[in-house]
Parts: sequence; structure tokens; C-alpha cells
Amino acid sequence: MAPSLSRTLMVPPLPPRSATAKSSRRSEPRSRFRRVMTPAVPALLLAARPRTAEALPGFTRLGAAIRRWERGSMALPVEEWRRCAARCRAALGPALRERLEAAPPGEALRVACGLLRPGAEEAAALQRLCRRARTGKEPAAARWYREEGNRRFGGCCYGDAALLYSRAASHELPGSPEASLCFANRSAALFHLGHFEICLEDIARAQSHGYPDRLLPKVLLRKAECLLCLGRVQDAADTLAAVENKIALDGIMTSPAHQTLLKKLNQLKLKVLERESCPEAARETCGDTQREPEIWEENDSISGASSSLSLKFNTEKGRHLVASRDILPGQNLLKEEAFVSVLCPEEGESCLLQDSGEMVWDTRFTNADLYCHRCLKQLLASVPCRGCSYAKYCSQNCADTAWEQYHRTECSLGALLLTLGVFCHVALRTVLLAGFSEVSRLVEWSHDDDEDLHNTKARCKHPSEAPDTRTGTRGIPGCNDNGQYQSSYRAVFNLLPHAEKHSPEHKFLCMLSVVAICRKLQEAGLEAAVLNQESSEKGSGTKACEKTSDELSPELQIMAEAMLRHVLQLQCNAQAITVMRELGSGDGAVVNKKPVRLATAFFPVLSLLNHSCSPNISVSFSGTAATVRASQPISSGQEIFHCYGPHRCRMKVAERQQLLSQYFFECHCQACLEELESGDKSVVSMRNSFCCPSCQASMQGEDVLCCSNEACARSVSRESLSRHLRDLQRQIKKALELLRDSRADEAIKMLLKCQMDARNFLSPEHLLMGEMEDHLAQVYATLGKWQEAARHLERSIQIVETHHGPSSVEMGHELFKLAQILFNGFAVSEALSTIQRAEKILTVHCGPQSTQIRELQEMKTCLLELPRSILQRT
Repeated sequence: MAPSLSRTLMVPPLPPRSATAKSSRRSEPRSRFRRVMTPAVPALLLAARPRTAEALPGFTRLGAAIRRWERGSMALPVEEWRRCAARCRAALGPALRERLEAAPPGEALRVACGLLRPGAEEAAALQRLCRRARTGKEPAAARWYREEGNRRFGGCCYGDAALLYSRAASHELPGSPEASLCFANRSAALFHLGHFEICLEDIARAQSHGYPDRLLPKVLLRKAECLLCLGRVQDAADTLAAVENKIALDGIMTSPAHQTLLKKLNQLKLKVLERESCPEAARETCGDTQREPEIWEENDSISGASSSLSLKFNTEKGRHLVASRDILPGQNLLKEEAFVSVLCPEEGESCLLQDSGEMVWDTRFTNADLYCHRCLKQLLASVPCRGCSYAKYCSQNCADTAWEQYHRTECSLGALLLTLGVFCHVALRTVLLAGFSEVSRLVEWSHDDDEDLHNTKARCKHPSEAPDTRTGTRGIPGCNDNGQYQSSYRAVFNLLPHAEKHSPEHKFLCMLSVVAICRKLQEAGLEAAVLNQESSEKGSGTKACEKTSDELSPELQIMAEAMLRHVLQLQCNAQAITVMRELGSGDGAVVNKKPVRLATAFFPVLSLLNHSCSPNISVSFSGTAATVRASQPISSGQEIFHCYGPHRCRMKVAERQQLLSQYFFECHCQACLEELESGDKSVVSMRNSFCCPSCQASMQGEDVLCCSNEACARSVSRESLSRHLRDLQRQIKKALELLRDSRADEAIKMLLKCQMDARNFLSPEHLLMGEMEDHLAQVYATLGKWQEAARHLERSIQIVETHHGPSSVEMGHELFKLAQILFNGFAVSEALSTIQRAEKILTVHCGPQSTQIRELQEMKTCLLELPRSILQRT
């Protein structure tokens, strides 16, 4: 189930203030608030769409909805390739299918390689599909995006303009003058957005790419203005001197554009003189304060884990983590960098052919535009890949590191990897990061275990499920020879692939997809790069020619076997890295965000955690790093539980069990056992139930619902009420469209009408009731009516508390938003009280150094700095 839409009531950031604005800080808390809020602050609200007529999925839960994967999502190959693989398998005949299903991975891959030989129907079909994913550099696209960026810039949509200039730069050849124009234009957008340091970096990029000499004074003046804003007065003066020298060398300038340039130069020279005469006002300190690291003792046996955890193993639970001593809420239990992560694509950029024949490129911004493809840092000014238009990075260092580690191999395979899905991409990158030597060693080790399976003494246990003395102290799989479980390739390799539990159709699809990647590597002469040799040009071409068209080289056969194992592992061990992403331009009074699946990753240590529908931890992400904290007291000896997605607060036990079937186990957690043993209707169902249209008592039954009030005894079909619910949701959607069209008054009227209608057939605690209160708060916040916004948000919070509890992470996020609303409304005492409550909860779930805690503390500081007379009045 995909994460549901959430909205944050948040005032967007303003550019950093200059020193001259400092004096207004005490008397204008709203300005201070607008400055400190950042687009990266996550805040969750109500789920927007129901799963069924009665049960909404509930509130999106950070750390709970992070491992869910859907068949048919971007994790798997595109639908056309899946159908093609199914037809290929059906054409094999029963005998060959049985042979494939019984064969060990190496033999099965050799058969699949023959099926995907050059000229085969399946190979041709895959080649056609790959043409849809455009990852090459296209000069026509670069020109189109640059011109579209100019149009957005002219309309003062600087954020969109910067992203479009980034798209244009990604299609230009490295070092070309055209690329320099993209960087220079982007620097102008960044300047207007107040990102002065990054603006300077783009100006340097433009110069290094051969920015036209005749245009240089213009960007140098922008550079000088950035330096002044940053308080670097001497550097600004030096830059202005360089501009003067350049103008003197070029001779007399009389055109209007040149006169404007000279006027700007003189204005900046005066500013420099002013700053030099008042050095104390040269710069306001506005950088991040240095935060002290949290104190914790790392585990000697488990990398990145707290010393309060220990690794256990038994045949029932497999590997799992337990508390070795009592743990308090908020205590940091694990900090782990992903062994590998791959950015999840959304709908890729495509070109659309209009009736006129004019080519138009997609301007929707996706994960690929907004986050670094290596470290997942949010992008403001991306550094494009030297070879493709798809990969983008936050810095040249990230780009160079990615190229050396894996992207020099992946770059020319971009279209194929987008077609075959994220799981195949993760599998390839995993073996590239591990290196052929380590991959080969562990694949050979797995062959030894396969031989052991024929031994009657070992046949009862799968090698990965049973302790083995070769895997380290106590024989726990994945541990090194010293008994340490590290976030290493060895640990990744020992994650269970559950090969015997996957359907034959799914395994065949995975085999064919892995073979497709390895064939492409061999045909493109990239085998040497895969094997970590110095040059992909030496020897690999000869080797490729020596192979028959139906086989892979022995080395690529080994890599294919490891990749197949990883693709199968990912269904149960893939960790989704999620973020809150801003919707729209963010230029309004309210910033809308939704949770998005940003990347798929292997976290070997985090994968040790078993599932519970009522977990005792919260998980948060920063880039490629995961942090696990205790969300409640955990006693010594108690197991540490993660939620793989279906939480007891969001769905009934039957729905949870069905969703968990993809992990090949039946959940027997305490929450499920309690619900199954009670036999009563779940709390989730009761809170999200229908009520009688006549007397508002609860309705009971299956297909026909009857009023629980005997005096009423009205009956109504479930389908009728479900249809009414769907109609109501459509009306709510229309109201939000009115809000997006700046028709707030009409949106309020429609939402109030929806609210009145909902009271006639939905229970007061129904999630949709809370959602409507949230939407009303959003509209009133857009209008600057903070008191009304707070009133509706408080009603929404009551429903959040009913569903998730007073100390849940959901409550923390809701209180964070309420604090923002109260702050903007200048309700000082209420804001301070709400800030205190939010801090207490979010410190437990997100840590004392999280962005939200920092924002709360800045708001509190700003409020407490107000004059005493104002504090007394409020």
C-alpha cells in the first residue's frame, strides 16, 4: 500500500536576511518564523484516501510505513516486460519448466541466457521497451529546458527555473559553452532564492565551462552581490575591481544594457564603502549552530548498534535483536549507513509529440531531479553526470565517487535499468560495490552449502537458516570470523532469499532480467569494469567476441548468480528510505508535502529486526543513514520490533495478515494475537465505521448494516453508504482544487458542506472527519486566519490522539504544526505550551538533534525574546 497523501501547515522560508534587518527581530516573530522554517521539515497529517468503505489506512507513520513494497511498483520491471517474460515461460513446455524450477541458480541462469540470445523475440522486445527511457544527452532537450527555465524565471518562479536549468545542464556535453549558460542562468535563480553560497558555486562552474567573455561582467556583479550578502566585503571589493578592469579593457559602452551594468556596478561600490565603514554590521551570523553529538556506547559485536542490544538466533525467530538491559524511550539503538541504495524513479521524463509535430519535454520534477543519486541529499544545484542525462549529484565529489564505485558501469545501462526496475538496479550496484573477489568467494561458499544439502545429515536445514561454524562465533549467519555482525557484503549475502518460497513465475522473471543486464555488460565491453580491472577497454572486447551468443563468461555467470540472489532477497529485505517532499512551488502561505519513497536500500543490521504490528521503535532517515530509537520502555531480554508496514492503528488484523504475506510469514505478534483471540470487531473498524443516517448510532453487520439503536432499527446496504463515502471524497478533492486555484472562500464553503454531510453517516472519530478539519485548517492558514486554523487543527489532533495515542509520533507531528499556526497567530502562551508538548514527543521519536526539534527551539527562543509587556498580554 503506497504512502498516503499528507499536508503540512507550514509557512515557506524567506531568503536569509541581511544585517540591516536584524533590529526588527524582537518585534516581528512572524518574520523570524518564516525565516527559520525550511522545506526539509517533515510534518504529517491525515491520510487522504480510504482503502475500503469503512477503514482508512490511518495516519502515515514515520518508521512504520518504510518497508512496504507493492508488486507492480517501480521495484519490479515494467508491466510489458513482465508479460513478455510470462509468455516466454509459458512457451517452454512443462518438462523444461520443471527442469528450471529444480535446477540450482547457476544452471537455471545458463538456460535463461540461451532464451535471451541476440535476435530472440524477448531480446528485441526488451530493446524496444528501453527506447522509452531516455537517459542520453540530447541537445534539443537542453535548449528546450533552458528556454522553459527562462520563461519561469521571467514569471518569478525561481525554484522551478533552477530545476529546469539543471535539467538543461544534464543534457549538455561537459565543458561546453552551452552548459556554462545553464549554470549562469541557474546562479541567477539561486540568487533570488537567497542561496548565495550555492550561487557562487554555479558562477564558478559557468566560468570553468567557458562562459562567454562578453557576458562575464554580468555574472561577476552577481558574484560581488552574493559576497556582500555573505559579509565577505573584501572579496566583493576585489570582484568589483575585476569588473572595472574588464569594462576598461572592453572600451566605451553606450548601449542601455551596458549603462544598466555600470549603474549596478556603482551601486555595489557604494554598498562596499558602507560595509567597510561599519564593519560590525558586515554580517549576521545565520549559519547552523554546532550541535553536540549524542553520547552513546557502540556495540562490540554489532556495527552501528548500541551496547544495550545483543544478537540472538533460534530456529523459530532466526536472527533477531534483544535488549541486553533496560532501555528508555528515545534512546538511540542503531545508526547505520546503507550498504547500497538506489534512488527510486517515478514517471521518468519523457518527450511528447504534439499534433504540430513539435517535440515537448516533460516538466514534472521527480526524485531524479530533487535528490542526489549517491547520498540522497536534497538538490539545489545539481552536478550532472558526464555521460548520461539521468544521474545528478549534489557535488562534484559525489559525482566522482559514484563514477569510480559503480556509475562508470551503470551509466550506459540507464535505460535498461529503468526498464527492469529498482530491485535489479540494487542487485547490480550491490555486486559492483562488493567487488568481484568478495562476490566470487561467497558464491563459491554457497555452492559448498548446496552440496551439503545432498548430505542426509544436513538435508533438514537450509544453510542460511541454520548456524554454521564457518560464519563466526556462535555460528550466526552473516557474522565474520570474529563473531561480529557488520554492515558488510557478507551480511548482505547472508540475508535470506527465500528462493523456495517465491513463485516459479517470479523467479523466471528475475532470472531473465538479471541475464539481460549481464548480456548488456558483455556486449558493451564493460566486463572488465565489473570485475574491477583497471580498464574496461582492455581484453573485455576480445572476451566478448570469444563467447558464443548463448553464454556468459564464467566471471559474469558468477556475478549473475549473486545478482539473482539479491533480487530475491529484496522482496523481504528491501528497506524503503522515505522523505517528506514539497508539492508545488511553495510560494503560498501554506506548504503542502507528502511522504514519498525516495530510495531502496540494503541495511544489513536493520534487517535483523523482526516485525510487530505494534513496534517498540521509530526509524528515521537522513540521506542514506537510518537511525533507530526506542519509542517506549523496553525491558532487558525483550525483543526489538520493527513494523514492516501494516500497523495495528491503521488496519484490521485480517488486512495486516494479507499484506504481510509478501514476507512469507504469518504474523503472531502480540497485537495480532490479542485481536484474533478476542474475536470482536477491531478498534480500527469501530473508529472508522458508519453511523445511522437517522439517529447517528453505530451501524453493524456485513452486506446489510443495521442501526445498533433498537428504537431506530434502520437498515441500509453497505454499498449505498460506501458510494456515499466515495461521493464525499470527490467533493473534498474538488474543494482542494479550488484552494489550489486561489479560491479559498469557495473551498471553505464546500468543505463545511462536506463536513455537515459526513456527520450524517460517519462516526465522529472517522479519519475522514479529521481529514476535513485538517483541510479547513489549511485553507484558513492560507488566508492568514491563524485563530480559525488553530481551532480546526486542534479538532483534527483529537482524532489523531484517539487513533494513535498521546505519545505517538503522529501526535508529535500534529503538535509541531499546531505550534507553527499558533506562532504565526501570535498566540504566545499557547504556542509555548504546544512547543513543549511537541518537543517531548519528537525528542523520543526523532532525537534531540532533529530538524523539527531545532525549529521548535528557534520558535521558542524567538517568543521568549519578546518584550515582557507583550508576554504578559498574551
